[in-house]
Amino acid sequence: MTNKLRKRFIAGAVCPQCKAMDSIMLYFENHVEKLQCVKCEYKDVQSQTDVSEQVERTADVIGVFKP
Repeated sequence: MTNKLRKRFIAGAVCPQCKAMDSIMLYFENHVEKLQCVKCEYKDVQSQTDVSEQVERTADVIGVFKP
């Protein structure tokens, strides 16, 4: 079985490396949020600190609507 990644482009985002607009895509791999530029191969990974901060902020949330 193939594990298909769902990649989404972030409208209006500018790559911090090559400064290209609308070239940043967001995807989750092994429950970790990752960013990648399709123009210059810039990559960024959500740090463990960011993950723990998100958990703290959403601790009081009962449910999340996912359309």
